[in-house]
Amino acid sequence: MERGEANFTEEQLLPLSALQHWLFCPRQCGLIHLEQVWAENKFTAEGQVLHQKAHEGPDESKAGVRVTRSLAVRSFALGISGQCDIVEFHGAFRNLRSQFSDLKSAERVVPVEYKRGKPKSHRADEVQLCAQAMCLEEMLGVTITSGYMFYGENRRRTLIEFDAPLRQLVSETAAALHAMIASRVTPLAEYESRRCDACSLIEICQPKAMRFKRGVQSWFSSAIKSQI
Repeated sequence: MERGEANFTEEQLLPLSALQHWLFCPRQCGLIHLEQVWAENKFTAEGQVLHQKAHEGPDESKAGVRVTRSLAVRSFALGISGQCDIVEFHGAFRNLRSQFSDLKSAERVVPVEYKRGKPKSHRADEVQLCAQAMCLEEMLGVTITSGYMFYGENRRRTLIEFDAPLRQLVSETAAALHAMIASRVTPLAEYESRRCDACSLIEICQPKAMRFKRGVQSWFSSAIKSQI
């Protein structure tokens, strides 16, 4: 029996990665997932290389742990689907040809997400990892208490606990994402130097120009109202 109420159909599932895009910047999320635009920079390229390394090689079993790469997951309760870099299934089975349904017998399920850089001040990465866990819980009927982020800069795993506040943030972010897609409206830009200057879409987004445009529109509207 799968967990979660089926709020969405297969056709309504949105990319799991969009949750991270939304928390990093709603406008970036809209540009990517509504307007279908994309651009690379050194940060996105480094991230792609790290993900490719995580996905390389076959699944394997060793010391009672089944390591599965590029595992497709989805949640009809959250309305998302995506792919896990690595999922570790801890248990007694050692058969590499095990069916996915057989993995429900795992004693512990641990998703591992690979990212360039280092742990961040915001929770976008944690939300993406927790969303993967919630998808796995719904698909396997298990409880997953924690997972790991592996950051390329410090070259070690960071433990992430899937507590109630983080799970709530996942649900709220998924709801906000679906609301944006349904509205078909890309959020306005809010320039923030540290975030925007590192974004590969900065030339397309033009956050400084958008800020100036909104300022002029606000001044013009105020001026008109003062004359009425």
